[in-house]
Amino acid sequence: MLSTILSCTTYGINAYIVKVETHIESASFGYFNIVGLPDTSVKESKDRVVSAIKNCGFSLPIRRIVVNLAPADIKKEGSGFDLPIALGIIAAQNEELLERIKDYVFVGELSLDGKLRPVKGALSMAIEAKNQNVKGIILPISNAREAGIVKGLNVYPMENFNNVIDFLNNQINISPIEINVEEIFKSDSKYNLDFADVKGQENVKRSLEVAAAGAHNVIMIGPPGSGKTMLAKRIPSILPPLTFEEAIETTKIHSIAGLLPHNSTVLTTRPFRSPHHTISDAALVGGGQVPRPGEISLAHFGVLFLDELPEFARNVLEVLRQPLEDSHVTVSRSKLSIDYPANFMLVCAMNPCPCGNYGNPNQECTCTNQQIQKYISKISGPLMDRIDIHIEVASVKYKELSDKRHGEPSSMIRERVIKAREIQRKRFENYKSVFTNADMQSKEIREFCKLDDKCEILLNNAMTKLGLSARAYSRILKVSRTIADLDSSDNIRADHISEAIQYRSLDKNIWLS
Repeated sequence: MLSTILSCTTYGINAYIVKVETHIESASFGYFNIVGLPDTSVKESKDRVVSAIKNCGFSLPIRRIVVNLAPADIKKEGSGFDLPIALGIIAAQNEELLERIKDYVFVGELSLDGKLRPVKGALSMAIEAKNQNVKGIILPISNAREAGIVKGLNVYPMENFNNVIDFLNNQINISPIEINVEEIFKSDSKYNLDFADVKGQENVKRSLEVAAAGAHNVIMIGPPGSGKTMLAKRIPSILPPLTFEEAIETTKIHSIAGLLPHNSTVLTTRPFRSPHHTISDAALVGGGQVPRPGEISLAHFGVLFLDELPEFARNVLEVLRQPLEDSHVTVSRSKLSIDYPANFMLVCAMNPCPCGNYGNPNQECTCTNQQIQKYISKISGPLMDRIDIHIEVASVKYKELSDKRHGEPSSMIRERVIKAREIQRKRFENYKSVFTNADMQSKEIREFCKLDDKCEILLNNAMTKLGLSARAYSRILKVSRTIADLDSSDNIRADHISEAIQYRSLDKNIWLS
């Protein structure tokens, strides 16, 4: 007796179909084995399956049972094979049931009493099931809304193993779940934090608007309590709304990592990730014995905020360099290589010195020049080379804190950012890997950042008198292009160059000489 059931598992952020082949033959003793490179959680499924089958009122044949997970040359992970294995054992003894199961993909973990528990990566599995042109996918009810956003696929939510058997035997009628994606985006795509809550710091708000408009990486330098973290947390609220395609890809990553809440559908707001400075390099970029996405992938299409930047280990910061350039990271191990997307906006914050009071008119700095230099130099030149905008954040005065008026709301800032992004979309529509001004390389900079004589003189004087580094040149041009876009200007003007120069604090001699 042989049955073949379609199931699914994940690899990276994508999924692939696994055929669960169950063979039962006569034997004088009970034998149950799972082959096909199963990991520990898959091997343990036979104990869950046996208990679930018996507690749901079915009999387990005292025969030789062999379950093969094909293709057998790829390691299988996770508990989602419980349901297809249990169903395969029942179907191998029932020809009618065997005929009905071939049109579905089955995924789900079984509890000992037969209830279906959620699995990771349901969205990726639903997308793959749709690609296989099957009739539908059957999975735990907790995963149904997540998988239900895939159009063109019937998603059947099940509470327990008995429901699955009764449904296949046409004893109960379960309708596929229907999700109104447009309604979800309208109701859920709102941010709780708003720039209107921030008192003062108008120059910093402006610089963050420029950063959001051009997708530029940012570092904020200022004393403790000046509002750096408060400002950073509000950056997602001024970024353009997630498109449906971006939301799907972001949701897939969070689902694979097991961070998507049960009974949820799709992420409708841009992620904001703020790891502690004690994080390891593997946790930041992804990996581990069982590879999973790191913080940079969880921040995909959103913001990665690194507070107290110099406190991060040097090797942790250095692993950011390649993902910042390529917008993805490849985790390689001896037996596998997984590619995770990592297209994020990097926002960093740091104190100007170890005590935090350098340049603070209200507090005396107790650090020596050598201590300040050592503190700043913890951030390597190659990493700083990938950060376009440096912002000095001063302490907020009492007069500004006590002001009862609200600042400009995020919605108004976002409108200007969206308008600037649309200009960039049209500008780079014929370029495959350039989408925003921050993505421009030397070729695009020469083409789209042309300066007149007045701008050339201004930039030359700034490079000479302020001691700006050579790496600051292209950064200033890219930021100037973004400022011009916010002004709806086809050409970069002198005032655009002047403003961009102000955003290079860490390149000035007062910091790095």
